[in-house]
Amino acid sequence: MVDVDPNARKDWISTLAKAAPARLAGLIGALPAHDLLRPAEVGAVMVRGRIGGTGAPFNLGEMSVTRCSVRLVDGTVGHAWVQGRDKDHALRAAVVDALMQTRDAQDIQARVIAPLAEEALRTRAARAEKAAATKVEFFTMVRGEDL
Repeated sequence: MVDVDPNARKDWISTLAKAAPARLAGLIGALPAHDLLRPAEVGAVMVRGRIGGTGAPFNLGEMSVTRCSVRLVDGTVGHAWVQGRDKDHALRAAVVDALMQTRDAQDIQARVIAPLAEEALRTRAARAEKAAATKVEFFTMVRGEDL
């Protein structure tokens, strides 16, 4: 086990959770030997919102999530929480989280995390570009009686 920056871990866990399950499966391939500490299980979480992003919080609704915890043979523990009900996705994400805390982290970063993060960035940029194309600029002309 190696020392891990908590912010870096937060970033790769987020990347794994948001990745397309089939893409993650293709990048990671066969999973290494591991024990299930908490088998993948489906549950629900309450999603909270704020009006305008700054107002008082309110309960927006529930969302399905799947969580999983694993331990590698060397004792490294990995956790995952993914949106939806895909137990295989949660298992793979937990195993990758554990692998990212080992000496294999650089290899896993290059083979799995970096491609997923790059694809997510391209997807966000394409979505932002599509939204920007629909932007409407409103303006008001000053009328004589308004002076």
